[in-house]
Amino acid sequence: MSESEDVRARLRRMRGQAEDLEKAAEQASDPSERRRLQDEAHRLESQSVQVSGMASGDIYPME
Repeated sequence: MSESEDVRARLRRMRGQAEDLEKAAEQASDPSERRRLQDEAHRLESQSVQVSGMASGDIYPME
């Protein structure tokens, strides 16, 4: 597997995990657990955007 394929696979995993966390947050009855799951999903989404930008050659990471 090439480096670009590794990055794409990693991004798919991260985005899939974020989606799973969002779904779990929708199902959570405890507000603090819902918020924790949403925060983790947003962290993964932000991280995937940053990894994607860096893989495309963008030298300025998203903040």
